[in-house]
Amino acid sequence: MKKILIANRGEIACRIIKSCKLMGYKSVAVYSEADKKSKHVRLADEAFFIGPSKAQESYLVHQKIIEAAKETNSDAIHPGFGFLSENANFAQKIIDNQITWIGPKPQNIKDMGNKTTALDLAKKANVPICPGINNPSALSNEELEKQCENIKYPILVKASAGGGGIGMNVVQNFSELKKAIEKTSNLANKAFGDGTVFLEKFIVNARHIEIQVFGFGKQSAVHMYERDCSLQRRYQKIIEESPAPDVSPDIIKEMSRAAVELSSKVNYEGAGTVEFIYDLDEKKFYFLEMNTRIQVEHPVTELITNCDLIAMQIQFAFDRKKKFLQQKDITSYGHAIECRVYAEDPLKNFLPSPGKILKMDIPDIPDGIRIDWGFNEGDEVSFYYDPMIGKIISHDVTREDAINKLIAFLKNTKIEGIKTNIPFVISLLQNKTFKKNKHNTKFIENNLDILNNETLINNQNKIKTKKINIDINTIKIVRTDELKNTRKLKTGSGVEDIKIVFFD
Repeated sequence: MKKILIANRGEIACRIIKSCKLMGYKSVAVYSEADKKSKHVRLADEAFFIGPSKAQESYLVHQKIIEAAKETNSDAIHPGFGFLSENANFAQKIIDNQITWIGPKPQNIKDMGNKTTALDLAKKANVPICPGINNPSALSNEELEKQCENIKYPILVKASAGGGGIGMNVVQNFSELKKAIEKTSNLANKAFGDGTVFLEKFIVNARHIEIQVFGFGKQSAVHMYERDCSLQRRYQKIIEESPAPDVSPDIIKEMSRAAVELSSKVNYEGAGTVEFIYDLDEKKFYFLEMNTRIQVEHPVTELITNCDLIAMQIQFAFDRKKKFLQQKDITSYGHAIECRVYAEDPLKNFLPSPGKILKMDIPDIPDGIRIDWGFNEGDEVSFYYDPMIGKIISHDVTREDAINKLIAFLKNTKIEGIKTNIPFVISLLQNKTFKKNKHNTKFIENNLDILNNETLINNQNKIKTKKINIDINTIKIVRTDELKNTRKLKTGSGVEDIKIVFFD
């Protein structure tokens, strides 16, 4: 029986373990000090300790992961998402150690990991590119200012390396631009060791739409339809859905063609996502980037296509010569929508809320609801890592039905001991603008006060009433005209003193 080591933690590690079990493979979890009692450790067939709680001393240390694979006689390594999943050097080291790498070729990762290189490759594949400037620091002030005027403001300053929205800045004029270039460059240098930046025209009224692809190297790639990821906060996705609402099927078809063309042109291998920005006013789309890993939101695609993307990654990694999926065999059915559940407090600027989950009351799971969860009741959400608890995904015939099903399930999900963003997600899903498909990528930012007010209401609706014992002999019955003389009663329950009044 083959053995797969998962170089990750949390819900994605649990998700990969699930596919391993279904395929008849043994799973190996790695864990840090903070994760020694975590769910992914409990689910795996084996677990291997890799060091202190800080990711820089455990999950991000190449040699510790490789040693864990060797010590456990693992045949392959799946990186999940985040951590080392898009690290070309790590992928190459795995291959050099005669361990199967479940992911794209290191060259794919390297090429697409650098945004300027990726843009060049997209151009060669005739994929639409947003107007912009590569390496603006190489231009004189006069030339830079002139080119920016041709592009027209607002302009987005982005780091060439890395991802996750780190260092992105939107500027409205040349004075702001110069400061933003320096700021983004410094931040990118610290975060990624590469301070190179580039500029793009910022599309004000936009949707963020991505195409799921699966590449078979020289045998070309296939697409598995789109996901709309427009509901974001600080460039971090919160809600993802498919099909993309109110976007022409012809546009989606052209996006899909472009994504497959790019993936095939670079002989891409395995699961990947080609991301586009869609201008709602001009009805045009532009290439953003390509993510060379499984995405957080992959369950949306799995539900509409009835496939297992993780299993496909594993199957292809063990036999890269075989193309086991043709475009004609991939169909899409219904509407799927996913929300990410975080341990955070939306009313305190989304401050992370680490701690022990004292109670997790999950309702019975109906048809069309899927939970990808990384924690159980009694587990600890650590401050060392991303605070995502997991995802809840809904699938139904129509968008409206899928949204309503997700709202109903969220309203009956109770988590105590930590704060979560569930009330905020409910306020998003119930929002009329979102339900009518009138939202864009700036929706949360532009409506945060309204959404927070609705979140507060959702929080209040979740407050449980406490039972208190009151001695019936101490109740004073008064008429409405005697209310001024009503006396307070001590309940001894720890709650505030109350007045009890019977009206005639």
